[in-house]
Amino acid sequence: MHLLYLDESGHPNDPASEFFVLAGFSVFERSTHWLDSAITPIAARFNAACPSDIEFHGAPMRGGKEYWRHVAPADRVQAVVDVLALLGDQQMKLRVFASVIEKSTMPVDEILTKSFEHVASAFDQQLTNLWLRRKDPQRGLVIFDRTSYEEKLQALSSVFKHQGHSQGRLRNFCEVPLFLDSKASRLIQMADLIAYWIFRFFQGGDDRGYRLIEPHFHRDHGQAVGLITSVTSETRARLANLPSQAFPFPPPKRRPSASSVDRGDTSASMQVALETVMTTLTLLPRAAGSD
Repeated sequence: MHLLYLDESGHPNDPASEFFVLAGFSVFERSTHWLDSAITPIAARFNAACPSDIEFHGAPMRGGKEYWRHVAPADRVQAVVDVLALLGDQQMKLRVFASVIEKSTMPVDEILTKSFEHVASAFDQQLTNLWLRRKDPQRGLVIFDRTSYEEKLQALSSVFKHQGHSQGRLRNFCEVPLFLDSKASRLIQMADLIAYWIFRFFQGGDDRGYRLIEPHFHRDHGQAVGLITSVTSETRARLANLPSQAFPFPPPKRRPSASSVDRGDTSASMQVALETVMTTLTLLPRAAGSD
C-alpha cells in the first residue's frame, strides 16, 4: 500500500491570499517508519529530552511564532531545509503531489473539490501505472491533517470512487481519507512544510523552499505530472522572472541514511546520540581519500 500525506495552505475564502494549495507526498507503507526516524533527530535539536513535543509547522517556523519564537532564525531555517531534503532519499522514493489554484481562475465553491480531484487522480494514476507496467497491485490511502474540510473530503472521495470525476474514477483507493492530529504525525508535519513552501512560492515569490521540493514532483516519462496548476498567464510570467533571494537557504546537514538511523530496536535516545555524532564528524577535517 502507498500512503499519500496531504495538507493545505491558504483558504478558498481568505481575501488575504490569492492561492489555495493542497499538497504532500506519497510513501510506501514500509518506509513510514524510516522517514519518521529520520525526522526525529531534527526535532531533537530543539528538545533532546522529548522530541515528540516539537511540531514542524510551516507558517510559525518562518514567522518565529508559537514555540518557534524562542528559536533563532538560522536554526528554524536549517530544520526546514533538513526536513525537505528527506524528499531526496533514494531508498524511500518519496513523490510529491500538489494542486495549486489561483482563486481568480474558478468559483470559490469549486476550489476544494477541484484541488482534491487534481491530487487524488494523479495519485490514483501512479498506482494504476504500477500495475500496468510492473504488475504491482498496490492500493492507496490518503491521510490529512485534521481540518474543517473533513466531511466534505470524505464525501468527495466516495463520489470520485463510485460515480467518478472529470477525468474518470478513483480505482485504487482502499478507503476514504483518514484524518490525524498533526502533532501526532511527523509525516503530516512534513506535508505541512511542503504545502506551505509551495504556497510561499506562488503567493509571495519566495522560491527557497520550492527549489528543494520541485525536483521531487511525481514524474511520468519525464513530465512532472504530480504538480497540477490553475494559474493565470500573469502569474506564470511573474514566477519566471523572480529576483534572487537576499537570504538563501543553507545546504542540508549531513545525515545517516534512513535505513541506518533506526534498525527497529534502537531507542530514541540512541537515535539522538547518533545524529549528534554524525553532526560532529561533519565539522572535523577529512583525510584525503576518506569517505
